[in-house]
Amino acid sequence: MNVWIAIGLTAVGCYLAKLLGLLVPAGALERPLVRRMAALLPVALLAALTAQQTFAGDGGQLVLDARAVGLGAAALALVLRAPFLVVVGAGVLVTAAVRAPAWG
Repeated sequence: MNVWIAIGLTAVGCYLAKLLGLLVPAGALERPLVRRMAALLPVALLAALTAQQTFAGDGGQLVLDARAVGLGAAALALVLRAPFLVVVGAGVLVTAAVRAPAWG
C-alpha cells in the first residue's frame, strides 16, 4: 500500500509543479537567461541520469560493465547521425551481446 501512496503523492506533486509553471509571468519566461536554461537544463538532467544509471554500482561505486559498452555503441550511433530508433537499437543489441556469454 505504501507504493500506491508514493505514486499518488508523486502524481499530485507533478501536477502542482506543472500548475506552478503556468503561474510564472510571461515576462519572466522571455528573459534570455531563462530561455537558455530551459533549453539546456533537460539535456543536462538526462545526461546525468544516464550516466548515473550506467556507471553507478552498489554503494556508489564506479562500475564498467555491459551497460557502458551499450552506451558507447549508442554514442557512436549518435556521432554517425543515426535515427533515434537505430541509436536505441544499437545500445540494446550491443548490451545484450556483451551480456550473452554470461547467460550460458
